[in-house]
Amino acid sequence: MSSDSTKKTIGVALGVCLACSVFVSSATVALDSIQKQNKKLDKMKNILQAGNLSFNEKNAEEVFKDKIVSIIIDLENGSVIDKSQYSPELNPDVFNIKTLSESKKFGTDILPDKDLGNIKKRPNFMLGYEVVNENQVIEKYILPIFGKGLWSTMYGFLALNKDLKTVEGITFYEHGETPGLGGEIDNQSWKASWKGKQLFDQNGSQILEILKGKVDPNDSNKNSQIDGLSGATLTTRGVDNTIKYWMGNDGYAKFLENLRKDI
Repeated sequence: MSSDSTKKTIGVALGVCLACSVFVSSATVALDSIQKQNKKLDKMKNILQAGNLSFNEKNAEEVFKDKIVSIIIDLENGSVIDKSQYSPELNPDVFNIKTLSESKKFGTDILPDKDLGNIKKRPNFMLGYEVVNENQVIEKYILPIFGKGLWSTMYGFLALNKDLKTVEGITFYEHGETPGLGGEIDNQSWKASWKGKQLFDQNGSQILEILKGKVDPNDSNKNSQIDGLSGATLTTRGVDNTIKYWMGNDGYAKFLENLRKDI
């Protein structure tokens, strides 16, 4: 092969690579806004699913707008901050758990002995949701949760009935657990098994437990027990610890305690 042919071959190869790079870069930029919108819509659907609200692909945004009221919860005292306190960082439209967790101003390091969810940091505020009926009366609360599974940090939502004891639903919108094993946290049947389970007792103490195996239908505690995920002990334990952390004193306990005063 002559040197001219070699140069031409390399030149053509570089040209193709350059053209492909430009095409991929352009496509990435062009699709970025679509990807963000799809991610936002997917999160919205997960919130509706956690709240056991009926919707379809076409009306999800409309149902969300009609049924969901966003609130920002101060985890330190359990209060809901007034909209006048919203800022460029603390605003439902831009609220980002990961960014706020890492923030020196809005994040908190979690001491190892208190870090049940193994997340190391959390925001001082969390974006929660009220589910309201046509008269704007609150029927449910949907609260973000996140904690470590086997391979990943699992981000999801847990919905509570207005009695503040009964689970309405659970979803996970982001995780990297093993498909078919820990990834079964997305299994519709398993998620459906959460509805109606008792998370708290009459005194507000946590009683919900995710078992290693199946719930015994004859067990007197069956209404506060969830089946473990087969072959996914560490993911199961991660979900159990995540619930215990976020419903505990360093999570939403003060917020729920404030709400119980009005029941």
